[in-house]
Amino acid sequence: MDKKTLNTLAVAGGMALVLLGRKVEGLTLFGKGVYSLEKIYRDNHPELEPGIKPRWEKAVEFYEETHQEETNRLLHRIGIPMILGGAVGLFAARPYKKNWNISAAFFALGWALNIIGHAKFEKKAPAFTDDPLSFIAGPVWDVKQFTTNKLD
Repeated sequence: MDKKTLNTLAVAGGMALVLLGRKVEGLTLFGKGVYSLEKIYRDNHPELEPGIKPRWEKAVEFYEETHQEETNRLLHRIGIPMILGGAVGLFAARPYKKNWNISAAFFALGWALNIIGHAKFEKKAPAFTDDPLSFIAGPVWDVKQFTTNKLD
């Protein structure tokens, strides 16, 4: 198994551990996967100028390129807030209590919407598999879509 696949599985495994109530272990595995994917990304893009601004611009550009299909974009505008809200609840609440269960459902449903959007409509892998900064660029890009009324 190549390093990219292994680290993508680490990211997904970390999220799964959080859904199982294993917050510290899940966040650790998730962080390791994202860190390693970022290293792979930088190794594969030696032309990238140093600094956060060029890296950020590249991430937003890539995110937009991988989210062109309108149904996928709609599913992301619904799913990403569910993921973010669910993640906050998963870390704020005690595992398997009412608020945690609700948060887990939102988190899982948000991811399901995003996966459906990519698999059925966009026909491209989720952006984070090629650019881990998409975990941040995605929500920022989606908020920008709402605030600029650029929902086409």
